[in-house]
Amino acid sequence: MALIVQKYGGSSVADAESIKRVAKRIVDTRRAGHDVVVAVSAMGDTTDELLELAHEVAPLPAPRELDMLLSSGERISMALLAMTIHSMGFEARSFTGSQAGMITDSHHGKARIVDVTPIRLREALDEGAIVIVAGFQGFNRDTRDITTLGRGGSDTTAVALAAALKADVCEIYSDVDGIYTADPRVIPRAQKLDHISSEEMLELAANGAKVLYIRAVEYARRHGVIIHARSTFSSSEGTYVLGTGMKNPRESEGAVMEEPIVAGVATDVTQAKITVAGVPDVPGKAAEIFKIVSKAGANVDMIVQNVSAATTGRTDISFTVPKADASTTLKALAAEQTEVGFENLLHDDQIGKLSVVGAGMRTHSGVSSILFQALSASGINIEMISTSEIRISVVLRGTDLADAARSVHAAYGLDSEIEAIVHAGTGR
Repeated sequence: MALIVQKYGGSSVADAESIKRVAKRIVDTRRAGHDVVVAVSAMGDTTDELLELAHEVAPLPAPRELDMLLSSGERISMALLAMTIHSMGFEARSFTGSQAGMITDSHHGKARIVDVTPIRLREALDEGAIVIVAGFQGFNRDTRDITTLGRGGSDTTAVALAAALKADVCEIYSDVDGIYTADPRVIPRAQKLDHISSEEMLELAANGAKVLYIRAVEYARRHGVIIHARSTFSSSEGTYVLGTGMKNPRESEGAVMEEPIVAGVATDVTQAKITVAGVPDVPGKAAEIFKIVSKAGANVDMIVQNVSAATTGRTDISFTVPKADASTTLKALAAEQTEVGFENLLHDDQIGKLSVVGAGMRTHSGVSSILFQALSASGINIEMISTSEIRISVVLRGTDLADAARSVHAAYGLDSEIEAIVHAGTGR
């Protein structure tokens, strides 16, 4: 007998028929002799619909009340799922995040888990029940308020529960059959991976891959949780995300464990580029600029500084931030223009970022050459470049991103013979 944590996203519980399908999978796991804990998201687009409703009644909804509203979506899902399992003759108990012992800090809308005390869950498991937990939400002990974890919060809930309960595996279900070498909606011939390192998955998630959220992957890596990403709509094996020293469950079946040079290609259209033009090329100016950006609350991704012009002694500094942070960042910089001494600001929200990720980059030469040759052959211009040990990222025109991804994916030999199946069409 194993303890298995399963997480089902919005597309997996989008309607009554979907909930019945999920309930059958959970019951089948229980029939196989395993203890089961389930973290569930809100149905379909419920969270987005609630957000829209909140902004219709209040332009700036109070964060505490917004969390009270948004957390209701998962409570609906958990209760309906528990009812369905009961109708199949199995005991199921549903718990909110606070009942499940998900203790967070007090930051509404983006709370972080600080502790998990799953006392009631363990009691329910010991009594033979299937446990259903509302994902995406928690409870702050100091304020005694409900909190939400932000996007991907249900993934993080599932991994945190798996760590606290010492589960054998955390199965995260979506509408694709696992983790692919690229988004199958962008590149239909992307290949499904048998396994991937948590290090590679972190890079892919940070650079636009949507099947798993970065916070969940990082939590799993820190706490030694094996993630199995698979599809609600298929019984086939998915992709295992393995931390350092973790054994692939398929190894005993004779799986080939050779690491690929490139694990995947990720795309991201959520960034904007800001250029601070005409910056005096003297020590300390970059520090001044990014101190302002930091105070504005923006998360900087890529940075490029040009060589200063000999005639003017000035340079340009370009960087990327999430589109949602661009406006506040521009206002903060404009307010300090005289103090910093730059000439003007430029804003471009029509960019796209393409990233190539693979642990094999550490030991293989020529990886970057393949990327740049593929882009050149497709007539695609590069605006910015950033690298890490296992990643190369480039900024392009957003209109070129899909073509660039297809060209690069093919250049690394990642195309499959058959097209990937996306069952519900959202990636979640």
